Amino acid sequence: MDRDGGADGSASGGDVDAAPSDAGDGKTIILAAGGTGGHLFPAFALAQELSRRGYAVDLMTDMRGDRYGTGFPARTVHKVPSATLKGKSPIALAKTALTLSRGVAAARRIMSEVRPSVVVGFGGYPSFPPLMAARMKGIKTILHEQNAVLGRANRLLAKRVDAVATSFAHTKYLEGSALADKARHTGNPVRDNVLAAASVPYPELNDSERINLLIFGGSQGARYFSETLPTALKQLPDDLRSRIVVIQQARSEDIDGVRMSYANGGITARVETFFADLPAIIGAAHLVIARAGASSIAELTVIGRPSVLVPLPHALDNDQLLNATRLAESGGAWCVEQGQATADWFQQHLTGVLRHPSGLIGAAAAAKACGLPDAVRRLADLVEELAITDVHGVPA
Repeated sequence: MDRDGGADGSASGGDVDAAPSDAGDGKTIILAAGGTGGHLFPAFALAQELSRRGYAVDLMTDMRGDRYGTGFPARTVHKVPSATLKGKSPIALAKTALTLSRGVAAARRIMSEVRPSVVVGFGGYPSFPPLMAARMKGIKTILHEQNAVLGRANRLLAKRVDAVATSFAHTKYLEGSALADKARHTGNPVRDNVLAAASVPYPELNDSERINLLIFGGSQGARYFSETLPTALKQLPDDLRSRIVVIQQARSEDIDGVRMSYANGGITARVETFFADLPAIIGAAHLVIARAGASSIAELTVIGRPSVLVPLPHALDNDQLLNATRLAESGGAWCVEQGQATADWFQQHLTGVLRHPSGLIGAAAAAKACGLPDAVRRLADLVEELAITDVHGVPA
């Protein structure tokens, strides 16, 4: 059931409550995630694994909640206020600080009732109130970083948690810093349906069979791909264009135009705003064109599919560019920045890679070699280590 944590009250300084009165029984874990699928999907995977191990799992999220329709596998969903820093004016800073302090106060009240042993935050500002509340109450905390760079909010939170779980073996702003001793490389957990898709072999591809091309991205990615890819694919040589079968994510306002563009080019295409079965579609794809968000990278590598990655431009920390670069360096993807990824570039690049199936097969194998299908087990092991420490007062 959903449960509103309330919005009144304020956080009381930085004092830590007496830990013994708040220590749980070791079998309740709170996960803090919200805002984007990149934060919510690994939390979903961890909830599945902890539930299999007999833990009660609650989700603490911001007011946007589960807007991805995942049906999050939590005993209870607690909604607490959160805010992202927007602007640097005194008024903007004051509004953000007020909302976050209300969120911390609400999270503390909930934790007094639930008494979790560990709180796991999946980054971004929605994790700030739960993790700060847990620290004040002497509850063990873990921060999970999905990207190859420690984000701004996570750099602030990392100083205040007991452990930092990383998705990449090397994480910018963490290695070589005072926080490095807290780091544990677990990988980025993926959901059970992704692991199921990972068991599907790379689909056969020769000079005559159809070519399954998957195109997806967030809202900005969907708009950019909708404007660029139909033009590029219509320019492919006839022998390739006639074999292409496109599955593409598009914004609702763009769907009709994208569908018409493909139809006019004689290209078979399925265009939708959302795909609930995306992991299975990835598994059936010969090539994926996508942004380079952390969850996309994790799913592409665990399933093992080659990709052309166009990182979201102008990101503050260039996290997607670093994610894509790491995978491209392994040979599992091609990385191109949006300013260079014109329709003409795509036409030339796709003509080259689609005419050489052996290159795609090799890239698929390279991508899969980068995947960590046991990431959820490794992260759950870390949670259990801290849960046992919380109950007994000494490390396991």
